[in-house]
Amino acid sequence: MKRLFAQKPVESLRWFGSEAMYLDTPNVTTCAHVTIGRYGGRTSSGAHKNEDGAFLCCAGDSSWEFAALIDGHTTAQSTELLVNLFADMQETVNSLIQQPVATAFPALQQQIHQALSAPAFVKRCRSLQGEASCLVCARKEQFLWWLCIGDCVVYLLHPDLARLGQFALNQRSFFEWVGHVNTFDLPIPCYATGTRQLRPGRNRILMLTDGLLEFGQHPFENPWYLYDHFTQKRQVGPLDLRPLARDSLTRVHEEGGLDSATLLLWDCETP
Repeated sequence: MKRLFAQKPVESLRWFGSEAMYLDTPNVTTCAHVTIGRYGGRTSSGAHKNEDGAFLCCAGDSSWEFAALIDGHTTAQSTELLVNLFADMQETVNSLIQQPVATAFPALQQQIHQALSAPAFVKRCRSLQGEASCLVCARKEQFLWWLCIGDCVVYLLHPDLARLGQFALNQRSFFEWVGHVNTFDLPIPCYATGTRQLRPGRNRILMLTDGLLEFGQHPFENPWYLYDHFTQKRQVGPLDLRPLARDSLTRVHEEGGLDSATLLLWDCETP
């Protein structure tokens, strides 16, 4: 007789910076094993709104994660539209990612492409004020898949890669958005996507908006500085990730960051 084991629930988070701005006050929380850091900017520098947003769902047993990070411009309308789009896709994401990894990621990419290029969605984007960069990542087993529209960045932090100077998985692409100005309104939509195999041992995955790169003297634009900070001096070992997130956002505040800064940070151990 087979024993039935209850599957651990999927945990999720949906956040709009327009509803919870975190001006002057860095905020760090968690969704399952993923750390989320949010900061709206320093009001004395002129910050008065937060147009970032995020949607995250992950397996309770840490077997996979799906994350969307949004950075809006001009208004938060495009951010809210995209976050809601991904949140509405949660059941589909949960189903597709249960497939073998060889088919799960192509199926996710196809589903997201279809959703963003649907005529009704594209028509709705034309009526928005502003547009947004969008970075989507999914991790299952020892593989990480990503799709990026715009200038958000995903990093894969591991000593083997750092020794060879490899940190960011994507390059920031400017003038590329979803919203009133919309890459999916072109004859051929422009975006970047890729899949990477994680290294043996502990891999640290970091997604961020440009508010963490464009403040003060731009310290985190130096990949070695970023790596040192988010690995505690180049040791990707087991530790509480929340202080790393909080310290980075505190640095943004102390140096008068004007733009909103958001990050998602988590570890994955592979054989």
